[in-house]
Amino acid sequence: MTFGQFLSILKARWWLVLLVLGSVLGVTLVVNLLLPKQYEASASVVLDFRPDPLSAALYGGMAPPALMATQVDIIKSDRVAQRVVRNLKLNENPQIRQQWQEETQGQGSIEAWLGTVFQRNMKVEPSRESSVISISYTAADPRFAAGLANAFVQAYIDTALELRVDPARQYSTFFDNRSKEAREALEAAQTRVSTFQKENGIMATDERLDIENARLNELSSQLTVLQAISAESSSRQAQAQGGQGDRMQEVLNSPIVGSLKADLNRAEARLQELSTRLGENHPQVLEARASSQELRVRLEAETRRAMGSVTVSNTINRQREAEIRASLDAQRAKVLRMRAVRDEGLVLLRDVDNAQRAYDAVLQRFTQTSLESQTTQSNVNLLTQAAPPLKPSAPRLVLNTILAFFGGGLLAIGLAMALELKDRRIRNLDDVVDTLGLPVIGSMPRPGSKLSLGKRPSLMQQRLMAPLPAPAKAA
Repeated sequence: MTFGQFLSILKARWWLVLLVLGSVLGVTLVVNLLLPKQYEASASVVLDFRPDPLSAALYGGMAPPALMATQVDIIKSDRVAQRVVRNLKLNENPQIRQQWQEETQGQGSIEAWLGTVFQRNMKVEPSRESSVISISYTAADPRFAAGLANAFVQAYIDTALELRVDPARQYSTFFDNRSKEAREALEAAQTRVSTFQKENGIMATDERLDIENARLNELSSQLTVLQAISAESSSRQAQAQGGQGDRMQEVLNSPIVGSLKADLNRAEARLQELSTRLGENHPQVLEARASSQELRVRLEAETRRAMGSVTVSNTINRQREAEIRASLDAQRAKVLRMRAVRDEGLVLLRDVDNAQRAYDAVLQRFTQTSLESQTTQSNVNLLTQAAPPLKPSAPRLVLNTILAFFGGGLLAIGLAMALELKDRRIRNLDDVVDTLGLPVIGSMPRPGSKLSLGKRPSLMQQRLMAPLPAPAKAA
């Protein structure tokens, strides 16, 4: 179908097109005039997901899309809608309760029923590039629409605060019980430490163990010194018992022994002189020999006495070594026992420290959750409050009329084309050519039209008066 044929069809059925278009526009106007006016009031809130000002400065306050979607779902939830009903006390209105009784026969709750009704006219639109959420409500009364929009905002803010505070209250109760248990465990651990210290008569934190360790070290040093002295005295005693006592240091250093040796040397020298001069049997020689023998006896006795002091000294040193060794063993056992007691006390003290840390951690969490459960500030703040709109948002007369014009035009054209296809008629010369399949050699003017002689035929006439096709040549 050519554009000329399309125009000829519309021209032939112009009355149908105008009738359908006019009917659609008329119905649209009537419906828009008869429909009640609807007013849309909008309020907005801003969400602040920053935990504190410092974190806000470091990380910013933009909310991720998942959190924004969660907040939108919270606004659309039944909990918020039913809170609107409770805040406005609409569940106490006798007329509304009667209407609820008539529609639901008293089944369910009036809060859920009213909340569902309010949710139908409520619209939530989150911002794509910010943390702002717009809440709109549509109603026939502009003040009612603004009131419901503000009521939804307030209910959402209260619900957001409850969702933040209620878990904190539950955690606060939980940590309160845990803190009591932790305090009891701490007190029990401290009691065990006190009982242990009383039973052992020590304090695990005093300096007694250091003192005993110092004493143990001192005894060990003394034992080492006494062992060296005892070894030396034993060596001297062995030397004395081996016939070399006159070479001992004690004998050589003894002044009595030295004096006796000197006297003995003089006596022997005098005896030798007298023997040479007077003879062996002279009384003076005999007296000198007796004196020399006496000095020798005294020297031997004094030497034995000096050697005996070495034996006594060795015995004393061995006794002292045995005593120091016994004291060292006793001190070592005492230190080991004190270390065992200290280790056991340290275990008890570690139990006390662990119980103290656990109690401090639980108490800190309890304090934190207790403060959070008492907060009155939500992370949702009112940005703009809804005001009664001055102009209705629906019905939109101009927009609906434009849409009705385009829709009615398409409907009229479609209806005209459908009727034309059902009852096909010849509207112009193109239809003749398409229908008969023959060329047009001329066209008669319409009755009453004036003939224009001498004028050049128009392009349409030239096309209509096209030459006939040439006859086929004989074979």
